[in-house]
Amino acid sequence: MRPTETPTPGFWVHDLDPVALRFPDGWPLHGIHWYGLAYAGAFLAGAWLMARWRRLGLSPLRDAADDSALMTALMVGVVLGGRLGHVLLYARGAFLADPSMVLRVWEGGMAFHGGLAGAALGLAWFARARALPVTAVGDLVCACAAPGLLLGRLANFVNAELVGRPTDLPWAVVFPWPGGRFTPPVHPSQLYEALLEGAALALWMALRYPRRLPPGRLAGEFLLGYAAARFLCEFVRLPEDGHILGLTAGQFWSLPVAAGGILLVLRARAGVGQPSAPR
Repeated sequence: MRPTETPTPGFWVHDLDPVALRFPDGWPLHGIHWYGLAYAGAFLAGAWLMARWRRLGLSPLRDAADDSALMTALMVGVVLGGRLGHVLLYARGAFLADPSMVLRVWEGGMAFHGGLAGAALGLAWFARARALPVTAVGDLVCACAAPGLLLGRLANFVNAELVGRPTDLPWAVVFPWPGGRFTPPVHPSQLYEALLEGAALALWMALRYPRRLPPGRLAGEFLLGYAAARFLCEFVRLPEDGHILGLTAGQFWSLPVAAGGILLVLRARAGVGQPSAPR
Protein backbone atom coordinates (compact mmCIF):
# COMPACT_ATOMS: atom_id res chain seq x y z
CA MET A 1 0.00 0.00 0.00
CA ARG A 2 1.47 3.35 -1.08
CA PRO A 3 1.08 6.13 1.53
CA THR A 4 0.16 9.66 0.48
CA GLU A 5 1.44 13.05 1.63
CA THR A 6 -2.07 14.44 2.17
CA PRO A 7 -5.38 12.74 3.06
CA THR A 8 -7.64 11.76 0.17
CA PRO A 9 -10.53 14.26 0.08
CA GLY A 10 -14.04 13.01 0.77
CA PHE A 11 -13.15 10.36 3.39
CA TRP A 12 -12.99 10.47 7.16
CA VAL A 13 -9.43 10.92 8.45
CA HIS A 14 -8.73 8.94 11.62
CA ASP A 15 -7.64 11.33 14.35
CA LEU A 16 -8.46 9.38 17.52
CA ASP A 17 -5.95 9.57 20.38
CA PRO A 18 -4.81 6.11 21.55
CA VAL A 19 -4.19 7.58 25.02
CA ALA A 20 -7.39 7.96 27.03
CA LEU A 21 -5.82 9.89 29.92
CA ARG A 22 -2.45 11.63 29.76
CA PHE A 23 -0.32 12.06 32.89
CA PRO A 24 1.84 15.13 33.59
CA ASP A 25 5.43 15.17 32.35
CA GLY A 26 7.86 13.40 34.65
CA TRP A 27 5.51 10.56 35.63
CA PRO A 28 6.80 7.00 35.06
CA LEU A 29 3.96 6.35 32.60
CA HIS A 30 2.70 9.03 30.23
CA GLY A 31 -0.92 7.93 30.32
CA ILE A 32 -3.64 5.30 30.28
CA HIS A 33 -4.17 3.81 26.83
CA TRP A 34 -7.50 2.74 25.34
CA TYR A 35 -5.84 -0.60 24.55
CA GLY A 36 -5.24 -1.24 28.24
CA LEU A 37 -8.76 -0.13 29.11
CA ALA A 38 -10.11 -2.55 26.51
CA TYR A 39 -8.36 -5.45 28.23
CA ALA A 40 -9.59 -4.30 31.62
CA GLY A 41 -13.12 -4.01 30.26
CA ALA A 42 -12.86 -7.44 28.65
CA PHE A 43 -11.96 -9.11 31.94
CA LEU A 44 -14.61 -7.17 33.86
CA ALA A 45 -17.28 -8.16 31.34
CA GLY A 46 -16.11 -11.77 31.51
CA ALA A 47 -16.19 -11.74 35.30
CA TRP A 48 -19.71 -10.28 35.32
CA LEU A 49 -21.00 -12.92 32.90
CA MET A 50 -19.25 -15.68 34.82
CA ALA A 51 -20.91 -14.63 38.07
CA ARG A 52 -24.28 -14.23 36.35
CA TRP A 53 -24.23 -17.74 34.85
CA ARG A 54 -23.28 -19.15 38.26
CA ARG A 55 -26.10 -17.34 40.04
CA LEU A 56 -28.54 -18.69 37.45
CA GLY A 57 -27.33 -22.23 38.11
CA LEU A 58 -25.87 -22.62 34.62
CA SER A 59 -22.19 -22.73 35.57
CA PRO A 60 -20.03 -25.61 36.76
CA LEU A 61 -18.39 -23.23 39.26
CA ARG A 62 -19.43 -23.53 42.88
CA ASP A 63 -18.84 -20.10 44.41
CA ALA A 64 -17.29 -16.65 43.99
CA ALA A 65 -13.88 -18.04 44.95
CA ASP A 66 -14.02 -20.31 41.90
CA ASP A 67 -14.94 -17.31 39.74
CA SER A 68 -11.95 -15.36 41.04
CA ALA A 69 -9.49 -18.24 40.64
CA LEU A 70 -10.61 -18.99 37.08
CA MET A 71 -10.51 -15.34 36.05
CA THR A 72 -6.99 -14.98 37.46
CA ALA A 73 -5.82 -18.04 35.52
CA LEU A 74 -7.39 -16.66 32.35
CA MET A 75 -5.88 -13.20 32.79
CA VAL A 76 -2.38 -14.62 33.17
CA GLY A 77 -2.87 -17.03 30.27
CA VAL A 78 -4.36 -14.47 27.88
CA VAL A 79 -1.80 -11.73 28.54
CA LEU A 80 1.27 -13.97 28.46
CA GLY A 81 0.00 -16.13 25.62
CA GLY A 82 -1.24 -13.20 23.58
CA ARG A 83 2.03 -11.30 23.84
CA LEU A 84 4.29 -14.29 23.26
CA GLY A 85 2.06 -15.41 20.39
CA HIS A 86 2.40 -12.00 18.75
CA VAL A 87 6.18 -12.12 19.08
CA LEU A 88 6.56 -15.71 17.85
CA LEU A 89 4.00 -15.62 15.04
CA TYR A 90 4.14 -12.07 13.74
CA ALA A 91 6.96 -9.96 15.24
CA ARG A 92 10.09 -12.10 15.39
CA GLY A 93 12.10 -9.49 13.49
CA ALA A 94 11.00 -6.64 15.76
CA PHE A 95 11.84 -8.74 18.83
CA LEU A 96 15.34 -9.57 17.57
CA ALA A 97 15.96 -5.88 16.85
CA ASP A 98 14.61 -4.74 20.23
CA PRO A 99 13.89 -7.51 22.80
CA SER A 100 12.41 -4.97 25.23
CA MET A 101 9.41 -4.56 22.90
CA VAL A 102 7.90 -7.69 24.41
CA LEU A 103 7.17 -5.69 27.57
CA ARG A 104 5.49 -2.72 25.86
CA VAL A 105 2.03 -4.25 25.71
CA TRP A 106 0.35 -0.82 25.90
CA GLU A 107 1.53 -0.18 22.33
CA GLY A 108 -0.62 -3.05 21.04
CA GLY A 109 0.50 -6.36 19.65
CA MET A 110 -1.50 -9.20 21.22
CA ALA A 111 -2.18 -12.25 19.06
CA PHE A 112 -5.57 -13.87 19.50
CA HIS A 113 -4.19 -17.30 18.68
CA GLY A 114 -1.52 -16.99 21.37
CA GLY A 115 -4.06 -15.66 23.86
CA LEU A 116 -6.34 -18.58 23.03
CA ALA A 117 -3.57 -21.07 23.76
CA GLY A 118 -2.75 -19.30 27.02
CA ALA A 119 -6.41 -19.24 28.05
CA ALA A 120 -6.76 -22.94 27.25
CA LEU A 121 -3.79 -23.78 29.47
CA GLY A 122 -5.14 -21.57 32.25
CA LEU A 123 -8.63 -23.09 32.23
CA ALA A 124 -7.20 -26.63 31.99
CA TRP A 125 -5.04 -25.97 35.05
CA PHE A 126 -8.02 -24.53 36.93
CA ALA A 127 -10.32 -27.42 35.99
CA ARG A 128 -7.78 -29.99 37.14
CA ALA A 129 -7.10 -28.13 40.40
CA ARG A 130 -10.85 -27.93 41.15
CA ALA A 131 -11.65 -31.44 39.84
CA LEU A 132 -14.09 -30.03 37.26
CA PRO A 133 -14.66 -31.27 33.68
CA VAL A 134 -12.47 -29.30 31.27
CA THR A 135 -15.27 -29.18 28.70
CA ALA A 136 -17.65 -27.63 31.25
CA VAL A 137 -15.16 -24.92 32.12
CA GLY A 138 -14.31 -24.42 28.45
CA ASP A 139 -17.97 -23.88 27.53
CA LEU A 140 -18.30 -21.32 30.32
CA VAL A 141 -15.16 -19.43 29.31
CA CYS A 142 -16.25 -19.26 25.68
CA ALA A 143 -19.67 -17.97 26.75
CA CYS A 144 -17.89 -15.10 28.52
CA ALA A 145 -15.12 -14.32 26.00
CA ALA A 146 -16.70 -12.64 22.98
CA PRO A 147 -17.32 -9.19 24.57
CA GLY A 148 -13.57 -9.00 25.09
CA LEU A 149 -12.98 -9.59 21.38
CA LEU A 150 -15.37 -6.73 20.61
CA LEU A 151 -13.50 -4.34 22.91
CA GLY A 152 -10.11 -5.47 21.62
CA ARG A 153 -11.02 -4.80 17.98
CA LEU A 154 -12.42 -1.39 18.88
CA ALA A 155 -9.09 -0.64 20.58
CA ASN A 156 -7.28 -1.74 17.39
CA PHE A 157 -9.34 0.87 15.52
CA VAL A 158 -8.52 3.61 18.02
CA ASN A 159 -4.83 2.64 17.80
CA ALA A 160 -4.98 2.89 13.98
CA GLU A 161 -3.44 -0.58 13.70
CA LEU A 162 -4.30 -3.67 11.63
CA VAL A 163 -5.80 -1.47 8.92
CA GLY A 164 -7.74 -2.76 5.92
CA ARG A 165 -7.00 -2.92 2.22
CA PRO A 166 -7.61 0.10 -0.05
CA THR A 167 -11.20 0.68 -1.14
CA ASP A 168 -13.38 3.48 -2.50
CA LEU A 169 -16.46 2.54 -0.48
CA PRO A 170 -18.10 5.58 1.15
CA TRP A 171 -17.32 4.38 4.69
CA ALA A 172 -13.59 3.97 3.96
CA VAL A 173 -11.19 5.53 6.47
CA VAL A 174 -7.88 7.32 6.00
CA PHE A 175 -5.41 6.35 8.73
CA PRO A 176 -2.23 8.18 9.78
CA TRP A 177 1.02 6.66 8.49
CA PRO A 178 4.53 6.97 9.97
CA GLY A 179 6.41 10.03 8.79
CA GLY A 180 3.39 12.32 8.76
CA ARG A 181 1.82 10.60 5.77
CA PHE A 182 -1.55 8.93 5.32
CA THR A 183 -2.97 5.70 3.98
CA PRO A 184 -5.24 5.82 0.94
CA PRO A 185 -8.91 5.19 1.85
CA VAL A 186 -9.06 1.67 3.33
CA HIS A 187 -11.59 -0.72 4.79
CA PRO A 188 -12.12 -0.17 8.55
CA SER A 189 -11.42 -3.89 8.95
CA GLN A 190 -11.08 -3.54 12.71
CA LEU A 191 -14.76 -2.57 12.88
CA TYR A 192 -15.75 -5.49 10.65
CA GLU A 193 -13.93 -7.81 13.04
CA ALA A 194 -15.50 -6.11 16.06
CA LEU A 195 -18.91 -6.78 14.54
CA LEU A 196 -18.34 -10.40 13.49
CA GLU A 197 -15.77 -11.74 15.98
CA GLY A 198 -17.15 -9.69 18.85
CA ALA A 199 -20.78 -8.60 18.73
CA ALA A 200 -22.22 -11.40 16.57
CA LEU A 201 -20.30 -14.11 18.42
CA ALA A 202 -21.26 -12.64 21.81
CA LEU A 203 -24.94 -12.71 20.83
CA TRP A 204 -24.65 -16.32 19.66
CA MET A 205 -22.96 -17.37 22.91
CA ALA A 206 -25.62 -15.57 24.99
CA LEU A 207 -28.39 -17.38 23.14
CA ARG A 208 -26.73 -20.79 23.21
CA TYR A 209 -25.19 -21.09 26.68
CA PRO A 210 -28.49 -21.34 28.61
CA ARG A 211 -29.53 -24.29 26.41
CA ARG A 212 -28.81 -27.87 27.44
CA LEU A 213 -25.93 -28.64 25.09
CA PRO A 214 -23.53 -31.62 25.06
CA PRO A 215 -20.20 -30.87 26.77
CA GLY A 216 -17.76 -29.05 24.53
CA ARG A 217 -20.37 -28.14 21.92
CA LEU A 218 -20.45 -24.45 22.79
CA ALA A 219 -16.64 -24.19 22.89
CA GLY A 220 -16.51 -25.85 19.48
CA GLU A 221 -19.06 -23.40 18.07
CA PHE A 222 -17.08 -20.49 19.51
CA LEU A 223 -13.85 -21.65 17.87
CA LEU A 224 -15.57 -22.28 14.54
CA GLY A 225 -17.36 -18.92 14.67
CA TYR A 226 -14.19 -17.02 15.42
CA ALA A 227 -12.15 -18.85 12.79
CA ALA A 228 -14.79 -18.24 10.10
CA ALA A 229 -15.15 -14.55 10.97
CA ARG A 230 -11.38 -14.02 11.07
CA PHE A 231 -10.83 -15.89 7.81
CA LEU A 232 -13.42 -13.74 6.02
CA CYS A 233 -12.21 -10.44 7.46
CA GLU A 234 -8.64 -11.20 6.39
CA PHE A 235 -9.76 -10.70 2.75
CA VAL A 236 -10.23 -6.98 3.44
CA ARG A 237 -7.43 -6.59 6.01
CA LEU A 238 -3.94 -5.54 4.96
CA PRO A 239 -1.70 -8.63 5.30
CA GLU A 240 0.92 -6.88 7.42
CA ASP A 241 2.03 -10.22 8.88
CA GLY A 242 2.77 -11.77 5.49
CA HIS A 243 1.53 -14.97 3.87
CA ILE A 244 1.88 -18.68 4.62
CA LEU A 245 1.10 -21.22 1.90
CA GLY A 246 -0.85 -18.66 -0.11
CA LEU A 247 -2.99 -17.55 2.85
CA THR A 248 -2.52 -14.52 5.05
CA ALA A 249 -0.90 -15.39 8.36
CA GLY A 250 -4.20 -14.69 10.13
CA GLN A 251 -6.06 -17.07 7.84
CA PHE A 252 -3.42 -19.76 8.18
CA TRP A 253 -3.39 -19.70 11.98
CA SER A 254 -7.19 -19.74 12.01
CA LEU A 255 -7.19 -23.17 10.37
CA PRO A 256 -6.05 -25.07 13.50
CA VAL A 257 -8.61 -23.07 15.50
CA ALA A 258 -11.33 -24.23 13.10
CA ALA A 259 -10.01 -27.79 13.27
CA GLY A 260 -10.20 -27.68 17.07
CA GLY A 261 -13.76 -26.39 16.86
CA ILE A 262 -14.80 -29.18 14.49
CA LEU A 263 -13.19 -31.77 16.77
CA LEU A 264 -15.08 -30.45 19.80
CA VAL A 265 -18.41 -30.38 17.95
CA LEU A 266 -17.94 -33.93 16.66
CA ARG A 267 -16.87 -35.09 20.12
CA ALA A 268 -19.97 -33.48 21.63
CA ARG A 269 -22.25 -35.08 19.03
CA ALA A 270 -20.73 -38.45 19.83
CA GLY A 271 -21.66 -37.95 23.47
CA VAL A 272 -18.10 -38.02 24.80
CA GLY A 273 -17.57 -36.49 28.24
CA GLN A 274 -19.66 -35.37 31.19
CA PRO A 275 -22.53 -32.85 31.19
CA SER A 276 -21.10 -29.39 30.53
CA ALA A 277 -23.00 -27.72 33.38
CA PRO A 278 -25.57 -28.54 36.08
CA ARG A 279 -28.60 -27.39 34.04
